[in-house]
Amino acid sequence: MILEAIRVVTISITAFILAITLTPFIVNFLKKIHAGKQIRVSEDAPIFSSLHKKKEGTLTMGGVVIWLTVLILTGVVIIMASVFKNDFWNYFNFVDRAETYLPLAAFFIAAGLGFFDDMMGVMRVGDKGGGMKISHKMAIYFVLAVAGAWWFYSPNILDWQIIHIPFMGNFEIGLWYIPIFIFVILASAFSANETDGLDGLWGGVSLFIFTALLVVSFAMGRFDLAAMIGAILGALLAFLWFNIYPAKFFMGDTGAMALGITMGVITMLTNTVFLLPIFAIVPVIESGSVLIQSFYKKLRGRKIFLSTPIHHHFEACGWPESQVTMRFWIISVIGVGLGLTLFFLDRLSL
Repeated sequence: MILEAIRVVTISITAFILAITLTPFIVNFLKKIHAGKQIRVSEDAPIFSSLHKKKEGTLTMGGVVIWLTVLILTGVVIIMASVFKNDFWNYFNFVDRAETYLPLAAFFIAAGLGFFDDMMGVMRVGDKGGGMKISHKMAIYFVLAVAGAWWFYSPNILDWQIIHIPFMGNFEIGLWYIPIFIFVILASAFSANETDGLDGLWGGVSLFIFTALLVVSFAMGRFDLAAMIGAILGALLAFLWFNIYPAKFFMGDTGAMALGITMGVITMLTNTVFLLPIFAIVPVIESGSVLIQSFYKKLRGRKIFLSTPIHHHFEACGWPESQVTMRFWIISVIGVGLGLTLFFLDRLSL
């Protein structure tokens, strides 16, 4: 256990240092392709437009820092473990068929799709010159979710059809596992996208959520998965260094989509689907506010919130942006603390 903890910490620190080193090169690349954020004036969201117009031109696609770091680190440990075939490199190799194949694949595929969407925005093509429509994004999320559900459910691969309910135990749910898996991935991706709206908000919140998932993975003995999450956390921490208010760059879909979908996949791998809404209390509140606002406008023809997602409502109420972010971080820490408490109490009760 001690050696595994050292491995996770070492990988996390290495990822942080690598990400910090890569950041100036990535920033130069983003400047060369003129990857400035476009703030569109919208009649549907006039408050958002007025609050964030000053941020127009800030570099976006900063999420490249996160996934490129993890990609390089993953590639290095695979190559070195294959070439030298010794205990040292095998010790740091966290690529494992049962534990990390799917989350790594989901992470990089989602990052690539998000990068494509961001590039559409940079090139001023797509929905009003801002990339893909949300409906198109959700369709892509759905395809990824179906592929992931098949990987889990298929008897020839993981053959996994069990859902764990805290304090009640494991339940074999058969084919119901597929729609539940799809829902978790779609909800995670959508919620991540909605939370990514203020300097440091989604970066900080996802840092806490992935920390909780690392603790869960480690406690379950899934050390390769914990090491992989450690790599993400190290890169994410370096990204956050530059993304906190006032942000030097934004995450973009290439980061938000990757983190959101991977969060859902890891949740299914660790069988903590009923704890995810607690770990991810802030994304739940954010996406919930959007859905409530949309439903109420259709039902009554008026708004409940000044602007959604709800972090924009508090901005419109006069809260400084950094204050909104910090208070949402505090809520996230409370959710993670409560979720981990329930996780360990559940393990003691069974």
